[in-house]
Amino acid sequence: QAGVAVNPHTPVDSLIDILADIDLVCLMSVNPGFGGQSFIPNTIQKIKQLRKMIDEQSLNVKIEIDGGVTLDNAKSIIDAGAHVLVAGNTVFKSADPKATIAQLKAI
Repeated sequence: QAGVAVNPHTPVDSLIDILADIDLVCLMSVNPGFGGQSFIPNTIQKIKQLRKMIDEQSLNVKIEIDGGVTLDNAKSIIDAGAHVLVAGNTVFKSADPKATIAQLKAI
């Protein structure tokens, strides 16, 4: 399978010509480079825009969100149209990583 990663300041409409050729879009919701950053709120709008583009072409492209994912924002990320959440610090800095993963999966 093929995927594309998109930095926070890259507009998702730049993907319009390649969406039919890929299986996954990883939207970075923090600036790449180090963990522990806060989720960039505008990412929700980017997810919704990307979901609309995918749906308009009737494609089966998954949306992955990487960066700043927490138990508090996971539902809004999924509700916006994401399929895969990358939650590094939320899991590894929790008192009970297994329980945190279970909570994320239940959302």
